[in-house]
Amino acid sequence: MQELDSFQKMGQTAAVPTTPDFERMLRGASLRVTRPRVAVLTAVRDHPHADTDSIIGAVRTELGEVSHQAIYDVLRALTAAGLLRRIQPSGSVARYESRVGDNHHHVVCRTCGAIADVDCAVGPAPCLTASNDQGFVIEEAEVIYWGLCPDCATEPRS
Repeated sequence: MQELDSFQKMGQTAAVPTTPDFERMLRGASLRVTRPRVAVLTAVRDHPHADTDSIIGAVRTELGEVSHQAIYDVLRALTAAGLLRRIQPSGSVARYESRVGDNHHHVVCRTCGAIADVDCAVGPAPCLTASNDQGFVIEEAEVIYWGLCPDCATEPRS
């Protein structure tokens, strides 16, 4: 799982996963290595927080014609294996990212929809301690901050 750990921290280090890294990650997750799976991992690495249509476009640029259903199936398999994370801010289509397993959060621009990663505010995953867990065993917290990105914040409002 060391390859997965280095991929998870990709946004925090200079190391950028390569095709052999993706192949090791797939095998480590007990998934067959296929060209569409490697192409999807590459597309998500190159386009963080991409929606499905953007991922399909990037994969088709690399591989040629690939069906929508094939990409949906690959995204579902990679997400279930923990190699990708699916997020869906309110009012947005599903988006995918390669930064997984660290309980980070997101900030979303209300105007243009830009999304950026935000680390937890203090210490190790403070958001996992709910004031009242209602008897649930909490495994993950999802926090989305809403506001204006730097570009939208400087535009004159009408």
